[in-house]
Amino acid sequence: MEQSKTEDVAVPDRVAETFAGRKILVTGGTGFLGKVLIEKILRCMPDVAHIYMLVRPKKGKEPKHRLDEIFNSPLFEKVKTQRGLPTLEKMVTAVNGDVASPGLGLSPEDKKMLVENINIVYHGAATVRFDELLKKAVLLNTRGTKLMLELAKEMKQLLLFVHISTAYCHLQEKILRERTYPPPADPHQVIKCVEWMDDDVVEAMTDKILGQLPNTYAFTKALSENLVEEAMLHIPAVIIRPSVIIPIWKEPLPGWTDNINGPTGLLIGAGKGVIRTMFCNENGYADYLPVDIAANGLLLATWDFLYFKNHQRVFNMTSSTEFKITWREIIERGRKITEEIPLNGVVWYPGGSLKNSRLMHNICLLLFHMIPAYIIDALLFLAGYKPIMCHIQRRINKGFEMFEYYANNQWDFENTYVNDLREKINSTEYKNYQLHGEDMDIDAYFSDCIRAARVYILKELPETLPAARRHLRVMYWVDVLTKILFFVFIIYLLASWSESFRTLLTTGVTYVTKGLMDIL
Repeated sequence: MEQSKTEDVAVPDRVAETFAGRKILVTGGTGFLGKVLIEKILRCMPDVAHIYMLVRPKKGKEPKHRLDEIFNSPLFEKVKTQRGLPTLEKMVTAVNGDVASPGLGLSPEDKKMLVENINIVYHGAATVRFDELLKKAVLLNTRGTKLMLELAKEMKQLLLFVHISTAYCHLQEKILRERTYPPPADPHQVIKCVEWMDDDVVEAMTDKILGQLPNTYAFTKALSENLVEEAMLHIPAVIIRPSVIIPIWKEPLPGWTDNINGPTGLLIGAGKGVIRTMFCNENGYADYLPVDIAANGLLLATWDFLYFKNHQRVFNMTSSTEFKITWREIIERGRKITEEIPLNGVVWYPGGSLKNSRLMHNICLLLFHMIPAYIIDALLFLAGYKPIMCHIQRRINKGFEMFEYYANNQWDFENTYVNDLREKINSTEYKNYQLHGEDMDIDAYFSDCIRAARVYILKELPETLPAARRHLRVMYWVDVLTKILFFVFIIYLLASWSESFRTLLTTGVTYVTKGLMDIL
Protein backbone atom coordinates (compact mmCIF):
# COMPACT_ATOMS: atom_id res chain seq x y z
CA MET A 1 0.00 0.00 0.00
CA GLU A 2 1.41 3.35 -0.97
CA GLN A 3 0.58 5.19 2.25
CA SER A 4 -0.77 4.42 5.69
CA LYS A 5 -4.53 4.06 5.92
CA THR A 6 -5.03 7.24 7.94
CA GLU A 7 -7.17 10.20 7.07
CA ASP A 8 -5.15 12.77 5.18
CA VAL A 9 -7.01 15.50 3.34
CA ALA A 10 -3.87 16.40 1.39
CA VAL A 11 -3.79 13.02 -0.32
CA PRO A 12 -5.57 13.26 -3.71
CA ASP A 13 -8.37 11.00 -4.87
CA ARG A 14 -6.76 9.66 -8.02
CA VAL A 15 -9.83 7.56 -8.79
CA ALA A 16 -12.09 10.61 -9.01
CA GLU A 17 -9.41 12.42 -11.03
CA THR A 18 -9.27 9.52 -13.51
CA PHE A 19 -13.03 9.75 -14.06
CA ALA A 20 -13.02 13.54 -14.48
CA GLY A 21 -14.43 14.58 -17.85
CA ARG A 22 -15.47 11.02 -18.75
CA LYS A 23 -18.78 10.15 -20.34
CA ILE A 24 -20.20 6.89 -19.07
CA LEU A 25 -22.85 4.54 -20.42
CA VAL A 26 -24.59 2.20 -17.96
CA THR A 27 -26.87 -0.67 -18.90
CA GLY A 28 -28.85 -2.23 -16.07
CA GLY A 29 -28.89 1.14 -14.32
CA THR A 30 -32.42 0.52 -13.04
CA GLY A 31 -31.26 -2.66 -11.31
CA PHE A 32 -29.93 -3.03 -7.77
CA LEU A 33 -26.20 -2.77 -8.48
CA GLY A 34 -26.76 -0.26 -11.28
CA LYS A 35 -28.56 2.20 -9.02
CA VAL A 36 -25.87 1.97 -6.34
CA LEU A 37 -23.11 2.41 -8.95
CA ILE A 38 -24.73 5.53 -10.44
CA GLU A 39 -25.36 7.03 -6.99
CA LYS A 40 -21.73 6.41 -6.05
CA ILE A 41 -20.42 8.11 -9.18
CA LEU A 42 -22.67 11.12 -8.68
CA ARG A 43 -21.75 11.47 -5.01
CA CYS A 44 -18.00 10.82 -5.13
CA MET A 45 -17.00 11.88 -8.64
CA PRO A 46 -18.40 15.37 -9.19
CA ASP A 47 -16.27 16.02 -12.25
CA VAL A 48 -17.66 13.16 -14.34
CA ALA A 49 -18.89 14.78 -17.55
CA HIS A 50 -22.12 12.79 -18.03
CA ILE A 51 -23.86 9.49 -17.36
CA TYR A 52 -26.10 7.88 -19.95
CA MET A 53 -28.47 5.12 -18.87
CA LEU A 54 -29.91 2.70 -21.41
CA VAL A 55 -33.50 2.35 -20.17
CA ARG A 56 -36.45 0.56 -21.75
CA PRO A 57 -40.06 1.63 -21.35
CA LYS A 58 -41.78 -0.52 -18.73
CA LYS A 59 -45.44 -0.80 -17.75
CA GLY A 60 -46.29 2.26 -19.78
CA LYS A 61 -43.57 4.37 -18.17
CA GLU A 62 -41.15 6.18 -20.45
CA PRO A 63 -37.40 6.11 -19.65
CA LYS A 64 -37.45 9.68 -18.31
CA HIS A 65 -40.26 8.75 -15.91
CA ARG A 66 -38.33 5.70 -14.73
CA LEU A 67 -35.25 7.88 -14.15
CA ASP A 68 -37.34 10.29 -12.08
CA GLU A 69 -38.53 7.35 -9.96
CA ILE A 70 -34.93 6.31 -9.34
CA PHE A 71 -33.99 9.79 -8.18
CA ASN A 72 -36.98 9.74 -5.82
CA SER A 73 -35.64 6.60 -4.16
CA PRO A 74 -34.32 6.91 -0.57
CA LEU A 75 -30.99 5.71 -1.99
CA PHE A 76 -30.45 9.11 -3.64
CA GLU A 77 -31.45 11.32 -0.67
CA LYS A 78 -27.86 11.87 0.44
CA VAL A 79 -26.53 12.87 -2.97
CA LYS A 80 -29.59 15.06 -3.64
CA THR A 81 -28.89 16.91 -0.38
CA GLN A 82 -25.24 17.16 -1.32
CA ARG A 83 -25.59 18.31 -4.93
CA GLY A 84 -29.23 19.19 -5.54
CA LEU A 85 -31.74 17.42 -7.76
CA PRO A 86 -31.40 19.86 -10.72
CA THR A 87 -27.66 19.12 -10.91
CA LEU A 88 -28.27 15.37 -10.91
CA GLU A 89 -30.90 15.66 -13.64
CA LYS A 90 -28.42 17.58 -15.79
CA MET A 91 -25.73 14.94 -15.27
CA VAL A 92 -27.81 11.87 -16.15
CA THR A 93 -29.69 11.15 -19.37
CA ALA A 94 -32.05 8.22 -19.89
CA VAL A 95 -31.60 6.82 -23.40
CA ASN A 96 -34.51 4.84 -24.81
CA GLY A 97 -33.21 1.35 -25.55
CA ASP A 98 -33.46 -2.34 -24.72
CA VAL A 99 -30.56 -4.80 -24.79
CA ALA A 100 -33.02 -7.62 -25.59
CA SER A 101 -34.14 -5.91 -28.82
CA PRO A 102 -32.40 -6.02 -32.20
CA GLY A 103 -30.11 -3.03 -32.55
CA LEU A 104 -30.54 -2.47 -28.80
CA GLY A 105 -33.77 -0.64 -29.62
CA LEU A 106 -31.75 2.53 -30.26
CA SER A 107 -32.84 5.30 -32.60
CA PRO A 108 -30.22 6.33 -35.22
CA GLU A 109 -29.77 9.64 -33.40
CA ASP A 110 -29.16 8.04 -30.01
CA LYS A 111 -26.79 5.48 -31.46
CA LYS A 112 -24.75 8.20 -33.16
CA MET A 113 -24.61 10.21 -29.94
CA LEU A 114 -23.31 7.20 -27.96
CA VAL A 115 -20.79 6.26 -30.64
CA GLU A 116 -19.42 9.79 -30.71
CA ASN A 117 -19.21 10.42 -26.96
CA ILE A 118 -18.89 7.40 -24.68
CA ASN A 119 -15.58 6.71 -22.91
CA ILE A 120 -16.56 3.98 -20.41
CA VAL A 121 -19.30 1.33 -20.62
CA TYR A 122 -20.66 -0.58 -17.63
CA HIS A 123 -22.73 -3.42 -19.04
CA GLY A 124 -24.85 -4.88 -16.27
CA ALA A 125 -28.24 -5.40 -17.92
CA ALA A 126 -29.38 -8.99 -17.40
CA THR A 127 -32.17 -11.09 -16.06
CA VAL A 128 -31.04 -12.50 -12.73
CA ARG A 129 -33.92 -14.96 -12.39
CA PHE A 130 -32.54 -18.48 -12.17
CA ASP A 131 -35.77 -19.94 -13.59
CA GLU A 132 -36.03 -17.56 -16.54
CA LEU A 133 -37.15 -19.14 -19.80
CA LEU A 134 -34.09 -20.05 -21.86
CA LYS A 135 -35.06 -18.00 -24.91
CA LYS A 136 -35.59 -14.84 -22.90
CA ALA A 137 -32.38 -15.40 -20.91
CA VAL A 138 -30.33 -15.90 -24.09
CA LEU A 139 -31.79 -12.85 -25.84
CA LEU A 140 -31.24 -10.60 -22.84
CA ASN A 141 -28.07 -11.92 -21.22
CA THR A 142 -26.14 -13.32 -24.19
CA ARG A 143 -27.38 -11.63 -27.34
CA GLY A 144 -27.69 -8.39 -25.38
CA THR A 145 -24.01 -8.63 -24.51
CA LYS A 146 -23.12 -9.35 -28.14
CA LEU A 147 -25.04 -6.28 -29.32
CA MET A 148 -23.43 -4.09 -26.66
CA LEU A 149 -19.98 -5.29 -27.70
CA GLU A 150 -20.78 -4.50 -31.33
CA LEU A 151 -21.85 -1.00 -30.33
CA ALA A 152 -18.67 -0.60 -28.25
CA LYS A 153 -16.52 -1.51 -31.25
CA GLU A 154 -17.98 1.50 -33.05
CA MET A 155 -17.37 3.92 -30.19
CA LYS A 156 -14.71 6.38 -31.27
CA GLN A 157 -13.53 7.40 -27.80
CA LEU A 158 -13.95 4.15 -25.88
CA LEU A 159 -11.44 3.65 -23.08
CA LEU A 160 -12.93 0.59 -21.39
CA PHE A 161 -15.87 -1.83 -21.62
CA VAL A 162 -16.70 -3.34 -18.21
CA HIS A 163 -18.80 -6.50 -18.34
CA ILE A 164 -20.53 -7.35 -15.06
CA SER A 165 -20.73 -11.13 -14.86
CA THR A 166 -21.13 -13.39 -11.81
CA ALA A 167 -18.82 -15.58 -9.75
CA TYR A 168 -21.39 -18.38 -10.14
CA CYS A 169 -21.31 -18.92 -13.90
CA HIS A 170 -18.62 -21.63 -14.20
CA LEU A 171 -20.08 -24.04 -11.71
CA GLN A 172 -17.94 -26.96 -12.84
CA GLU A 173 -14.96 -25.12 -11.31
CA LYS A 174 -14.86 -25.72 -7.55
CA ILE A 175 -12.14 -23.07 -7.30
CA LEU A 176 -12.79 -20.20 -9.70
CA ARG A 177 -9.58 -18.56 -10.91
CA GLU A 178 -9.28 -15.02 -12.23
CA ARG A 179 -9.19 -16.04 -15.85
CA THR A 180 -11.60 -16.92 -18.62
CA TYR A 181 -12.97 -20.42 -19.19
CA PRO A 182 -14.29 -22.29 -22.23
CA PRO A 183 -18.04 -21.70 -22.70
CA PRO A 184 -20.57 -24.54 -22.23
CA ALA A 185 -21.62 -24.05 -25.88
CA ASP A 186 -20.90 -21.81 -28.86
CA PRO A 187 -22.68 -18.54 -27.92
CA HIS A 188 -23.15 -17.53 -31.54
CA GLN A 189 -24.85 -20.82 -32.38
CA VAL A 190 -27.06 -20.67 -29.30
CA ILE A 191 -28.17 -17.14 -30.20
CA LYS A 192 -29.02 -18.20 -33.76
CA CYS A 193 -30.98 -21.21 -32.55
CA VAL A 194 -33.18 -19.36 -30.09
CA GLU A 195 -33.80 -16.54 -32.58
CA TRP A 196 -35.51 -18.79 -35.11
CA MET A 197 -36.96 -21.48 -32.83
CA ASP A 198 -40.42 -21.17 -31.33
CA ASP A 199 -40.60 -20.67 -27.58
CA ASP A 200 -42.12 -24.11 -27.02
CA VAL A 201 -39.34 -25.82 -28.96
CA VAL A 202 -36.65 -23.98 -27.02
CA GLU A 203 -38.28 -24.93 -23.73
CA ALA A 204 -38.56 -28.57 -24.76
CA MET A 205 -34.82 -28.60 -25.48
CA THR A 206 -33.74 -26.57 -22.43
CA ASP A 207 -32.50 -29.45 -20.27
CA LYS A 208 -30.47 -30.88 -23.13
CA ILE A 209 -28.98 -27.48 -23.99
CA LEU A 210 -28.07 -26.67 -20.38
CA GLY A 211 -26.33 -29.99 -19.85
CA GLN A 212 -24.82 -30.09 -16.34
CA LEU A 213 -25.62 -26.46 -15.55
CA PRO A 214 -28.58 -26.07 -13.16
CA ASN A 215 -30.26 -22.99 -14.61
CA THR A 216 -30.46 -20.58 -17.52
CA TYR A 217 -28.76 -17.77 -15.58
CA ALA A 218 -25.44 -19.57 -15.12
CA PHE A 219 -25.57 -20.88 -18.70
CA THR A 220 -26.20 -17.53 -20.40
CA LYS A 221 -23.71 -15.62 -18.24
CA ALA A 222 -20.99 -18.15 -19.11
CA LEU A 223 -21.78 -17.69 -22.80
CA SER A 224 -21.60 -13.91 -22.37
CA GLU A 225 -18.13 -14.08 -20.86
CA ASN A 226 -16.93 -15.91 -23.95
CA LEU A 227 -18.26 -13.13 -26.17
CA VAL A 228 -16.40 -10.54 -24.10
CA GLU A 229 -13.21 -12.61 -24.29
CA GLU A 230 -13.50 -12.67 -28.08
CA ALA A 231 -14.04 -8.90 -28.16
CA MET A 232 -10.90 -8.26 -26.09
CA LEU A 233 -8.93 -8.61 -29.31
CA HIS A 234 -10.68 -5.50 -30.64
CA ILE A 235 -11.62 -3.30 -27.67
CA PRO A 236 -10.31 -2.69 -24.15
CA ALA A 237 -12.57 -4.82 -21.96
CA VAL A 238 -12.61 -6.44 -18.52
CA ILE A 239 -14.87 -8.98 -16.83
CA ILE A 240 -15.95 -8.36 -13.23
CA ARG A 241 -17.41 -11.34 -11.35
CA PRO A 242 -19.21 -10.28 -8.17
CA SER A 243 -20.62 -13.06 -6.01
CA VAL A 244 -24.09 -12.90 -4.39
CA ILE A 245 -24.80 -9.19 -4.08
CA ILE A 246 -26.50 -8.28 -0.82
CA PRO A 247 -27.79 -5.02 0.76
CA ILE A 248 -25.68 -1.94 1.38
CA TRP A 249 -23.21 -2.27 4.22
CA LYS A 250 -22.16 1.34 4.84
CA GLU A 251 -23.01 3.99 2.29
CA PRO A 252 -25.12 5.81 1.53
CA LEU A 253 -27.96 4.01 3.37
CA PRO A 254 -27.00 0.98 5.52
CA GLY A 255 -29.12 -2.10 4.85
CA TRP A 256 -30.90 -0.64 1.80
CA THR A 257 -32.04 -2.99 -0.93
CA ASP A 258 -34.77 -2.99 -3.56
CA ASN A 259 -35.36 -6.75 -3.74
CA ILE A 260 -35.71 -9.89 -1.60
CA ASN A 261 -33.08 -11.98 -3.37
CA GLY A 262 -30.52 -13.96 -1.40
CA PRO A 263 -30.27 -13.86 2.41
CA THR A 264 -32.71 -10.95 2.70
CA GLY A 265 -35.54 -13.10 1.36
CA LEU A 266 -34.60 -15.93 3.73
CA LEU A 267 -34.55 -13.58 6.71
CA ILE A 268 -37.92 -12.09 5.78
CA GLY A 269 -39.49 -15.49 5.16
CA ALA A 270 -38.13 -16.89 8.42
CA GLY A 271 -39.01 -13.70 10.29
CA LYS A 272 -42.60 -13.88 9.08
CA GLY A 273 -42.75 -17.50 10.22
CA VAL A 274 -43.49 -18.92 6.75
CA ILE A 275 -40.08 -20.59 6.22
CA ARG A 276 -39.51 -23.30 8.83
CA THR A 277 -37.37 -25.89 7.07
CA MET A 278 -34.63 -25.93 4.44
CA PHE A 279 -32.74 -28.85 2.93
CA CYS A 280 -29.21 -27.64 3.30
CA ASN A 281 -25.73 -28.54 4.50
CA GLU A 282 -25.71 -26.36 7.61
CA ASN A 283 -21.90 -26.17 7.60
CA GLY A 284 -21.74 -25.01 4.00
CA TYR A 285 -21.40 -21.36 3.05
CA ALA A 286 -22.06 -19.07 0.13
CA ASP A 287 -20.08 -16.03 -0.95
CA TYR A 288 -21.71 -12.67 -0.31
CA LEU A 289 -20.72 -9.16 -1.34
CA PRO A 290 -22.40 -5.96 -0.07
CA VAL A 291 -23.54 -3.94 -3.04
CA ASP A 292 -21.58 -0.82 -2.04
CA ILE A 293 -18.37 -2.88 -2.01
CA ALA A 294 -19.28 -4.27 -5.44
CA ALA A 295 -19.76 -0.73 -6.82
CA ASN A 296 -16.43 0.34 -5.35
CA GLY A 297 -14.79 -2.68 -6.97
CA LEU A 298 -16.15 -1.73 -10.38
CA LEU A 299 -14.77 1.79 -10.07
CA LEU A 300 -11.37 0.68 -8.76
CA ALA A 301 -10.95 -1.94 -11.49
CA THR A 302 -11.71 0.76 -14.07
CA TRP A 303 -9.22 3.11 -12.42
CA ASP A 304 -6.57 0.37 -12.34
CA PHE A 305 -6.98 -0.22 -16.07
CA LEU A 306 -6.89 3.45 -17.03
CA TYR A 307 -4.47 4.92 -14.48
CA PHE A 308 -1.91 2.15 -14.10
CA LYS A 309 -2.42 0.71 -17.60
CA ASN A 310 -2.79 -2.64 -15.86
CA HIS A 311 -4.53 -4.83 -18.40
CA GLN A 312 -5.72 -7.53 -16.04
CA ARG A 313 -8.87 -8.82 -17.72
CA VAL A 314 -10.80 -10.76 -15.04
CA PHE A 315 -11.57 -9.77 -11.44
CA ASN A 316 -13.37 -12.01 -8.95
CA MET A 317 -15.19 -9.70 -6.54
CA THR A 318 -15.73 -12.17 -3.69
CA SER A 319 -15.41 -12.37 0.08
CA SER A 320 -15.18 -16.00 1.19
CA THR A 321 -11.40 -15.94 1.49
CA GLU A 322 -11.97 -13.50 4.37
CA PHE A 323 -15.47 -14.33 5.67
CA LYS A 324 -17.04 -17.77 5.78
CA ILE A 325 -20.52 -17.45 7.28
CA THR A 326 -22.25 -20.82 7.31
CA TRP A 327 -25.92 -21.32 6.60
CA ARG A 328 -26.38 -22.30 10.24
CA GLU A 329 -24.84 -19.01 11.37
CA ILE A 330 -27.12 -17.04 9.06
CA ILE A 331 -30.20 -18.77 10.50
CA GLU A 332 -29.05 -18.41 14.11
CA ARG A 333 -28.11 -14.76 13.73
CA GLY A 334 -31.25 -14.04 11.76
CA ARG A 335 -33.48 -15.68 14.39
CA LYS A 336 -31.88 -13.65 17.16
CA ILE A 337 -32.21 -10.39 15.25
CA THR A 338 -35.81 -10.96 14.14
CA GLU A 339 -36.70 -11.53 17.80
CA GLU A 340 -35.22 -8.11 18.61
CA ILE A 341 -36.56 -6.43 15.46
CA PRO A 342 -39.70 -8.42 14.62
CA LEU A 343 -41.65 -8.02 11.41
CA ASN A 344 -45.29 -7.01 11.44
CA GLY A 345 -48.03 -9.61 11.32
CA VAL A 346 -45.91 -12.74 11.66
CA VAL A 347 -48.09 -15.75 10.83
CA TRP A 348 -46.22 -17.96 13.30
CA TYR A 349 -43.42 -17.59 15.80
CA PRO A 350 -40.08 -17.75 13.89
CA GLY A 351 -38.47 -21.14 14.24
CA GLY A 352 -37.58 -24.23 12.28
CA SER A 353 -34.17 -25.51 11.29
CA LEU A 354 -31.92 -26.71 8.49
CA LYS A 355 -32.25 -30.37 7.50
CA ASN A 356 -29.46 -32.60 6.22
CA SER A 357 -32.03 -35.28 5.34
CA ARG A 358 -34.29 -34.69 2.36
CA LEU A 359 -36.87 -37.09 3.81
CA MET A 360 -37.03 -35.12 7.07
CA HIS A 361 -37.17 -31.87 5.10
CA ASN A 362 -40.09 -33.12 3.02
CA ILE A 363 -41.95 -34.28 6.13
CA CYS A 364 -41.45 -30.88 7.77
CA LEU A 365 -42.43 -29.17 4.51
CA LEU A 366 -45.75 -31.00 4.63
CA LEU A 367 -46.37 -30.52 8.36
CA PHE A 368 -45.12 -26.96 8.84
CA HIS A 369 -45.55 -25.37 5.41
CA MET A 370 -48.31 -26.93 3.33
CA ILE A 371 -50.86 -28.10 5.94
CA PRO A 372 -50.78 -24.76 7.85
CA ALA A 373 -51.05 -22.92 4.52
CA TYR A 374 -54.25 -24.82 3.64
CA ILE A 375 -55.67 -24.23 7.11
CA ILE A 376 -54.92 -20.48 7.02
CA ASP A 377 -56.33 -20.16 3.49
CA ALA A 378 -59.50 -21.95 4.58
CA LEU A 379 -59.90 -19.50 7.48
CA LEU A 380 -59.23 -16.56 5.16
CA PHE A 381 -61.84 -17.85 2.70
CA LEU A 382 -64.43 -18.28 5.46
CA ALA A 383 -63.68 -14.77 6.70
CA GLY A 384 -64.28 -13.36 3.23
CA TYR A 385 -60.64 -12.66 2.32
CA LYS A 386 -58.61 -13.87 -0.62
CA PRO A 387 -56.57 -17.03 0.18
CA ILE A 388 -52.86 -16.33 -0.32
CA MET A 389 -50.80 -18.74 1.80
CA CYS A 390 -50.81 -21.66 -0.62
CA HIS A 391 -49.65 -19.32 -3.37
CA ILE A 392 -46.87 -18.04 -1.10
CA GLN A 393 -45.82 -21.58 -0.23
CA ARG A 394 -45.68 -22.59 -3.89
CA ARG A 395 -43.36 -19.65 -4.55
CA ILE A 396 -41.24 -20.62 -1.54
CA ASN A 397 -41.03 -24.21 -2.80
CA LYS A 398 -40.00 -22.95 -6.24
CA GLY A 399 -37.27 -20.91 -4.58
CA PHE A 400 -36.16 -23.95 -2.59
CA GLU A 401 -35.56 -25.83 -5.85
CA MET A 402 -33.07 -23.18 -6.98
CA PHE A 403 -31.59 -22.62 -3.53
CA GLU A 404 -30.85 -26.28 -2.80
CA TYR A 405 -28.36 -26.67 -5.64
CA TYR A 406 -26.21 -23.82 -4.34
CA ALA A 407 -26.74 -24.59 -0.65
CA ASN A 408 -25.58 -28.20 -1.03
CA ASN A 409 -22.57 -27.53 -3.23
CA GLN A 410 -19.46 -25.57 -2.39
CA TRP A 411 -17.27 -23.20 -4.41
CA ASP A 412 -14.28 -21.07 -3.52
CA PHE A 413 -12.83 -18.11 -5.37
CA GLU A 414 -9.43 -16.67 -6.09
CA ASN A 415 -9.34 -12.88 -5.74
CA THR A 416 -5.67 -12.03 -6.07
CA TYR A 417 -6.27 -8.96 -8.22
CA VAL A 418 -8.71 -7.43 -5.77
CA ASN A 419 -6.00 -7.75 -3.12
CA ASP A 420 -3.64 -6.00 -5.54
CA LEU A 421 -6.11 -3.14 -5.85
CA ARG A 422 -6.14 -2.75 -2.08
CA GLU A 423 -2.39 -2.35 -2.12
CA LYS A 424 -2.48 0.41 -4.76
CA ILE A 425 -4.97 2.77 -3.14
CA ASN A 426 -3.86 5.64 -0.92
CA SER A 427 -5.45 6.74 2.35
CA THR A 428 -8.09 8.94 0.71
CA GLU A 429 -9.08 6.24 -1.76
CA TYR A 430 -9.10 3.67 1.02
CA LYS A 431 -11.78 5.72 2.74
CA ASN A 432 -13.77 6.72 -0.35
CA TYR A 433 -13.83 3.31 -2.09
CA GLN A 434 -13.81 0.69 0.64
CA LEU A 435 -12.87 -2.70 -0.74
CA HIS A 436 -12.28 -4.60 2.49
CA GLY A 437 -14.28 -5.96 5.40
CA GLU A 438 -11.77 -5.45 8.18
CA ASP A 439 -14.23 -3.52 10.35
CA MET A 440 -17.39 -5.52 9.64
CA ASP A 441 -19.72 -6.26 12.56
CA ILE A 442 -21.87 -9.02 11.09
CA ASP A 443 -24.65 -8.77 13.68
CA ALA A 444 -24.89 -5.00 13.23
CA TYR A 445 -25.02 -5.47 9.46
CA PHE A 446 -27.80 -8.06 9.73
CA SER A 447 -29.73 -5.69 12.00
CA ASP A 448 -29.38 -2.89 9.45
CA CYS A 449 -30.64 -5.25 6.74
CA ILE A 450 -33.73 -6.22 8.75
CA ARG A 451 -34.53 -2.63 9.70
CA ALA A 452 -34.14 -1.49 6.09
CA ALA A 453 -36.20 -4.42 4.78
CA ARG A 454 -39.00 -3.48 7.19
CA VAL A 455 -39.09 0.08 5.87
CA TYR A 456 -38.11 -0.13 2.20
CA ILE A 457 -39.39 -3.58 1.18
CA LEU A 458 -42.26 -4.35 3.56
CA LYS A 459 -43.27 -0.70 4.18
CA GLU A 460 -43.34 -1.33 7.94
CA LEU A 461 -42.45 1.96 9.60
CA PRO A 462 -40.33 2.11 12.79
CA GLU A 463 -43.28 3.25 14.91
CA THR A 464 -44.92 -0.15 14.30
CA LEU A 465 -42.13 -1.98 16.17
CA PRO A 466 -43.81 -1.93 19.64
CA ALA A 467 -46.96 -3.52 18.20
CA ALA A 468 -44.83 -6.05 16.30
CA ARG A 469 -43.07 -7.04 19.53
CA ARG A 470 -46.40 -7.50 21.33
CA HIS A 471 -47.70 -9.64 18.48
CA LEU A 472 -44.50 -11.70 18.53
CA ARG A 473 -44.95 -12.42 22.25
CA VAL A 474 -48.50 -13.59 21.59
CA MET A 475 -47.30 -15.85 18.78
CA TYR A 476 -44.60 -17.25 21.09
CA TRP A 477 -47.23 -18.51 23.53
CA VAL A 478 -49.44 -19.73 20.68
CA ASP A 479 -46.43 -21.70 19.43
CA VAL A 480 -45.72 -23.14 22.93
CA LEU A 481 -49.38 -24.07 23.51
CA THR A 482 -49.66 -25.70 20.10
CA LYS A 483 -46.57 -27.83 20.73
CA ILE A 484 -47.88 -28.92 24.13
CA LEU A 485 -51.27 -29.87 22.68
CA PHE A 486 -49.57 -31.72 19.82
CA PHE A 487 -47.44 -33.83 22.16
CA VAL A 488 -50.42 -34.49 24.46
CA PHE A 489 -52.36 -35.66 21.41
CA ILE A 490 -49.54 -37.98 20.34
CA ILE A 491 -49.23 -39.41 23.85
CA TYR A 492 -52.99 -39.92 23.99
CA LEU A 493 -52.94 -41.84 20.71
CA LEU A 494 -50.07 -44.02 21.80
CA ALA A 495 -51.72 -44.67 25.16
CA SER A 496 -55.01 -45.61 23.57
CA TRP A 497 -53.29 -47.99 21.15
CA SER A 498 -50.98 -49.72 23.61
CA GLU A 499 -51.81 -51.16 27.03
CA SER A 500 -48.12 -51.55 27.86
CA PHE A 501 -47.40 -47.92 26.92
CA ARG A 502 -50.32 -46.76 29.10
CA THR A 503 -48.94 -48.76 32.03
CA LEU A 504 -45.44 -47.35 31.44
CA LEU A 505 -46.85 -43.82 31.23
CA THR A 506 -48.86 -44.25 34.47
CA THR A 507 -45.82 -45.67 36.27
CA GLY A 508 -43.66 -42.81 35.02
CA VAL A 509 -46.13 -40.15 36.15
CA THR A 510 -46.44 -41.83 39.58
CA TYR A 511 -42.64 -41.99 39.94
CA VAL A 512 -42.18 -38.33 39.00
CA THR A 513 -45.00 -37.25 41.34
CA LYS A 514 -43.52 -39.25 44.24
CA GLY A 515 -40.09 -37.74 43.57
CA LEU A 516 -41.51 -34.21 43.63
CA MET A 517 -43.39 -34.92 46.87
CA ASP A 518 -40.18 -36.20 48.47
CA ILE A 519 -38.35 -33.03 47.44
CA LEU A 520 -41.12 -30.79 48.74
